[in-house]
Amino acid sequence: MGEKEIIKEYSNQDITVVWKPKTCTHSKNCWKGLLQVFNPQNRPWINMDGASTERIKKQIAACPSGALSYRSNKEGDQEALALETKVEALENGPLLVYGTLNITNSDGTKEKRNKTTAFCRCGASQNKPFCDGAHTDVGFEG
Repeated sequence: MGEKEIIKEYSNQDITVVWKPKTCTHSKNCWKGLLQVFNPQNRPWINMDGASTERIKKQIAACPSGALSYRSNKEGDQEALALETKVEALENGPLLVYGTLNITNSDGTKEKRNKTTAFCRCGASQNKPFCDGAHTDVGFEG
């Protein structure tokens, strides 16, 4: 049996931020864009009081791996999670797919990804089919 996926949750009055460390490609977009909330030097590393809910949502939308997501804490609040699908090949990096994806992995497990998913193009990821940032280490060009 595979390892259980670690999922961390951080809440304020409005939303719960969900972080999946195994999915994270360590792009640093979160803390470079909003250090008051996402600070890897602090424990816990996510401070939900560091910015407005709208600002936190905006920064989460910039996460290229989909490791950060959020859900509303307000009953009956159904934010649209489905986005228009868009695909972008990053120079010397992963294939980014924006939108809601239903993924069937090679072992038959299924998962749903919202917002942004980074797929490996270099072949060196230890978390295939997803990017783990290994393209930087192997000098991938493409």
